[in-house]
Amino acid sequence: MSAHPGGSIFKAYDIRGIYGQSLTDDLAFKLGRAFATFLKPRKVVVGRDMRPHSLPLFHELARGLTLQGADVVDLGMCSTPMCYFADGNLGADAGVMITASHNPGEWNGFKLCREQAIPISGATGIKDLEKLVLSGAFDAPAAKPGTVTTYDVVPNYVARIRRYADIRRPLRVCVDFANSMGILENKVLDGLVAIDPLFDTLDGTFPNHEANPLKLDTLEAIQKKMRAGNYDFGIAYDGDADRAGFLDERGEIIPMDIITALIAKAFLAKQKGNVFYDLRSSWAVKEVIAENGGTPLMSRVGHAFIKAQMREANALFAGELSGHYYFRENYFAESSSLAALSIANLVSAGNVPLSALIKPIQRYCASGEINSEVHDPKKVLDGLRQKYTGGKVTELDGLSIEFADWWFNVRSSNTEPLVRLNLEAKTKAQMEQKRDELLALIRA
Repeated sequence: MSAHPGGSIFKAYDIRGIYGQSLTDDLAFKLGRAFATFLKPRKVVVGRDMRPHSLPLFHELARGLTLQGADVVDLGMCSTPMCYFADGNLGADAGVMITASHNPGEWNGFKLCREQAIPISGATGIKDLEKLVLSGAFDAPAAKPGTVTTYDVVPNYVARIRRYADIRRPLRVCVDFANSMGILENKVLDGLVAIDPLFDTLDGTFPNHEANPLKLDTLEAIQKKMRAGNYDFGIAYDGDADRAGFLDERGEIIPMDIITALIAKAFLAKQKGNVFYDLRSSWAVKEVIAENGGTPLMSRVGHAFIKAQMREANALFAGELSGHYYFRENYFAESSSLAALSIANLVSAGNVPLSALIKPIQRYCASGEINSEVHDPKKVLDGLRQKYTGGKVTELDGLSIEFADWWFNVRSSNTEPLVRLNLEAKTKAQMEQKRDELLALIRA
């Protein structure tokens, strides 16, 4: 059952659609009623990004929530990590962030949580909410409607994350804010390092480029600026600042799994514990965690899964190849500014540039993620399982097979008829040979 033509806006991890078409103010009002009917929360924190339509969506969502008797704490404009922090820190029963993350300006959406920033995914509530919104089977309005109060989350969040600051020498950092919520998220670094900003006015129409550090063309502006200046490193935030990309002092893009290894190193220097890495990460990540006294644990892809695994293992930190960095300190949720602060702490601890810090971690040759359109993903995985015998098989997410000198993971996309290949080998020649061999099989 689909709410709208072109597929449902109720996705695996959030609700997302084009404002005024598949996502309307009326839908936000119904979602508020559905959310209160489904969770029965007393107090709900609600944050929003800088898109022009995030404010009308807030008003309608709050009208639906309060009609059902829930009290709304209006966080105003904030980053998604700040919304997660407020949910946990204020002892709320639930949280909603109004954002479409890195999507273009005409999009908007909702990221939903229970208490303590526990995510609500397709399997744990989004599909139930969709049924309620479509059927209108809400609880009766409350005898006494809920209230709306405002709360500025920024100062408390900044103070909490800054407890981890350990900057030993002056640093100069170039930051591409992409006119987005990184402008607030990055306040953690204000005054701790010298910041040279790019696109630092809030504008939900994204006048300069998409706010998506995974798309390499969005990093061209910061690379150009960094190569013309003198910086210790660079940061590029996505639209709601729950992801960040990093560049070394030469403006070279650092793979996000290598950043996971670096942050793990910084955290493990202070305390030992469990650290999760996403199963697409380089072998080097697991090795660096172990070398620094941590316990490396593999996670499947997707924030809802990673956060659940982290909670269960009481992990210190987890990193995902898409640039999500999760911390126990922020209720097992993302904090891009804590990731940035960790890198700043490491770089400032000595006089070695960031490129030299990452060189010993770049031990192997990775293919990067390569997508192939296929009709029958299951058939592809079965064929690969039959061909590649004798390796260590893991089926945490798709199919991973590990040999002595190379490994691969092939997994289906949640949203499209695609399979995604990640592969790594000890030499570039072997990586290229195995990559081409696997792609030929997948695409046959």
